[in-house]
Amino acid sequence: MPELRRRTRALPLLLAAGFAAAQPAGAQLTVRLAAVPDGTPAGAAVHVAGSFNGWNPADSAYRLARRGGAWEVTLPDSVRGPVEFKFTLGSWETVEVDSAGGGVANRSFTVPATGAATYAGAVAAWRDPHTAPRPASTATRSVAVLDTAFAMPELGRSRRVWVYLPPGYAASGRRYPVLYMHDGQNVFDAATAFAGEWGVDESLDSLHALGDPGAIVVAVDHGGERRLDEYSPWVHPRHGGGQGDEYADFLVHTLKPYVDRRFRTRPDRAGTAVAGSSMGGLVSLYAALRHPEVFGRAAVFSPSLWFAADSVLALARRSGPPRPGTRIYLVTGAREGDTPEAYVRDHRALVDTLAAAGFAAGREVQAHVRADGTHSERFWRREFPAAYLWLFGGPDARTGEPARPRIPLRKDAGPDGAPADPA
Repeated sequence: MPELRRRTRALPLLLAAGFAAAQPAGAQLTVRLAAVPDGTPAGAAVHVAGSFNGWNPADSAYRLARRGGAWEVTLPDSVRGPVEFKFTLGSWETVEVDSAGGGVANRSFTVPATGAATYAGAVAAWRDPHTAPRPASTATRSVAVLDTAFAMPELGRSRRVWVYLPPGYAASGRRYPVLYMHDGQNVFDAATAFAGEWGVDESLDSLHALGDPGAIVVAVDHGGERRLDEYSPWVHPRHGGGQGDEYADFLVHTLKPYVDRRFRTRPDRAGTAVAGSSMGGLVSLYAALRHPEVFGRAAVFSPSLWFAADSVLALARRSGPPRPGTRIYLVTGAREGDTPEAYVRDHRALVDTLAAAGFAAGREVQAHVRADGTHSERFWRREFPAAYLWLFGGPDARTGEPARPRIPLRKDAGPDGAPADPA
């Protein structure tokens, strides 16, 4: 073993030598490490987390097994096309890093449409959560931590919750709509984000400078290994789920009443929105359809409809016609995940189902497929302002909302400032 470890130190960080190779019958993509780095704790479990499993760093189905001196896992046959991933020791606090302890880019590989392949790689080191340097905080002065351990009685646990207050909130005296978001680690601050942040605070501060009246944003951290459980009411045979009802109930019955008591909010449904991406997009859609009396607005970015597509569409069919003033913003990239065509197919199936249920395109649903969109914080950060402005846009005679500014268009942009949808 010492000889193997010495050899590992000499290997480059990203030995991305993926190649087609003969595999056992039924095998698909096999991900392999020849050795683990020096300092790997005895008995540690190595996992692969990527676009194919919701970036779950502790997914037991994607744990590498030791075979003949190497560590490897064979992915399901359904994983085809381009994928991105990283190795972890079961959490993002112990993700792979370079030899100096710095962050590394996602690994990438294109799985052939048929047959088997092997990805062989090496890890230089693991992040040490006790000594690893973290990026400097990027949160603006408009952001604060509401509570580091906000009680979630519906789930029997607690979670950090963030709040963004519009510039001038203290002196304005006015009431503001509220946007509830998930994956709070990634919403405001690069110091807590694992793969980049949305920059929601910077976007809203910039829009405020252009005349936007503002909104309060409340962001709830995800639960780590419980993330997929909390973000879906439906159980996936490989990835869990099943606690989405309790999570939505937490937003409705515990968090929203607290926020409405503490801040000057517009508590009506037209002033209450929910937003998120990936699995957070799935639970945002679910919360809006299950609790239309509470959430009149929803922004759904790159939703992981694959997690429970039939159940999602069945819920959408039962949810119409919508209540007056409902607004749902859907955006998906045409280059998402390991099967981008599936994301686009499911997106369009959802749009069609909502239309059949009585949701009017343009008035109650805005839906876009972005030709260059990927499953990434960078994409969602870019798309956020357009979604926000449409959700809370005005003027609206029913709510008294003031008009909000338009986003300056780029030359290659569609009507809302983002690249035009593919034909």
